[in-house]
Amino acid sequence: MARTDAIVLGAGIVGTSVALHLVKRGLSVALVDRGGVGEQTSYGNSGVIEGSTILPPAFPSSFGALMRVALKRASEANYHFSFLPKAAPWLFAFRAASRPDRIVETARLNRPLFARAVPEHEALMAEADATHLLRKTGWMKLYPDKASVAALQPEFDLAAEFGLPVAKLDTAGALELEPSLRPVFEQAVFWPAAASISNPLALTRAYAKRFAALGGVTVNGDARSLHRIGNRWRVEADEGGVDSAQVVVALGPWAPDLLEPMGLKLPMGFKRGYHRHFQGENGATLKRPVVDVASGYLITPMEQGIRLTTGAEFAARDAAPTPVQFERLMPRARSLFALGERADDKTWLGSRPCFPDSRPVIGRAPGLSGIWLAIGHAHWGLTLGPPTGKLIAQMMAAETPFCDPAPYGAERFLR
Repeated sequence: MARTDAIVLGAGIVGTSVALHLVKRGLSVALVDRGGVGEQTSYGNSGVIEGSTILPPAFPSSFGALMRVALKRASEANYHFSFLPKAAPWLFAFRAASRPDRIVETARLNRPLFARAVPEHEALMAEADATHLLRKTGWMKLYPDKASVAALQPEFDLAAEFGLPVAKLDTAGALELEPSLRPVFEQAVFWPAAASISNPLALTRAYAKRFAALGGVTVNGDARSLHRIGNRWRVEADEGGVDSAQVVVALGPWAPDLLEPMGLKLPMGFKRGYHRHFQGENGATLKRPVVDVASGYLITPMEQGIRLTTGAEFAARDAAPTPVQFERLMPRARSLFALGERADDKTWLGSRPCFPDSRPVIGRAPGLSGIWLAIGHAHWGLTLGPPTGKLIAQMMAAETPFCDPAPYGAERFLR
């Protein structure tokens, strides 16, 4: 049995960032995962550090968009019929949180975390010798017409309020930035303050290596074994029991498996997503992530090839893969960019853990002494890993946090 100052459950980008920030404060820390570091949801993301993200995803606002999803004709979303009854309460709450006034409120509440995303990553990358993975080339979103961009004016107004640069481009302007794109769109928006990663798995492993260099220990164990031993918590690992008075739950979509049997039920939903890698045909290349907003997919350059990611799929977390969105989006993707042969032989699937108000839960677990939560980062686990790690570490060390943590408290769901 080993005793530590803190146990971190979950070795994705969020948990690894939390563990690293804790060990940097001189604590003895055990990072526990039943798999390898960064090999689950953190592996399959778009690689974008969305420091310039303003508005969260919203429930479809037009009848046409909703009907395309309902009739399973949309490339940006899919669902399993059998899962809808279980997902309905979450979807209704998400719809309520998608009102224009609520969306703006969420943008302002989340802004302190997003504002720290790129600088906090840069600081950890410098320590972890991982700056070669960083691209500060922004990202670009494509739109079918001027009306689509005109509808973004509220977002542009918030960008000005937050001091974020943004450039509205016509087709020619977009092709100057990405010459390999084909002119099948009319408008683009370039967000230069965003950054991206060429290999998210390598980044999480670099942070874990830095954690180990500072004395942190990574062990294989099942978070569901967590139980109370006197005034401490114990988790069973391959190396034996690990005890601590403080535990951080950073289990992503698996958090309910631990928390609900302990009596803490939070409204976490799952947006499943897929990716595949392709070669670029005829020398086609990309310098940054590119989003086809109307079709709901992203293409981005990775060390493994051009990664193509899908939109959201509403299904049980552990349901069998149904990558039908690729069939719907591939004609559009190939018309935009010369995607060649597959660069891998499998389709990756992961689950994004989402709360209906598009805010993560960061802070103490209500009613569970010594338990802290760093969960529900939705589409932004990579983006918000280091800011979350710093905020949790500051709270646990009784330091002044860099922002007010109250908007991210789990208590908002228990009133």
